[in-house]
Amino acid sequence: MTQYIADTDHYSEVIARMMKARRLLWIATADLKDLYVESKTGRVVPFLKILSDLVKKGVEVRLLHAKEPGQPFREDFDKYPALWGKMERRLCPRVHAKLIAIDSEFVYIGSANMTGAGMGMKSSANRNFEAGILTDEPGFIDSAMSHFDSIWEGTHCKNCGRKEFCGDRIKDIK
Repeated sequence: MTQYIADTDHYSEVIARMMKARRLLWIATADLKDLYVESKTGRVVPFLKILSDLVKKGVEVRLLHAKEPGQPFREDFDKYPALWGKMERRLCPRVHAKLIAIDSEFVYIGSANMTGAGMGMKSSANRNFEAGILTDEPGFIDSAMSHFDSIWEGTHCKNCGRKEFCGDRIKDIK
């Protein structure tokens, strides 16, 4: 299955699958903001609550992002102590990829950042026009996860000219 994902499909297809992750959820995004989603109970909650629930169930959550998120994200982050030690985070100013791997069974590759305008519950008048691919094709999944992992593991760090901008201060806010 390979599915073209556009606009609201990011919410109905990608976010919905992310919320059902059982083993792993790897997210790469350039921009990260305080995204809100509808929970299983129908309440609108910060996506960080969903991630917190996932890590409590033992799901490996990795978040790779390019810049520090804004104050609303940091305030919500502080409300979910399960994320502090269990959600792995890396900040790399060179990350511009938008890639989401779910249980090594699906991968999203596209344009949407992890923001309300990119993937969230914004109205059609306030959403970005986004496009991507959601697939369960093993070759795509393997390539995408290998690419993510090479950045995650620091393969490019030795010769990177932007090291002074690296580091993840999210965990230092508390």
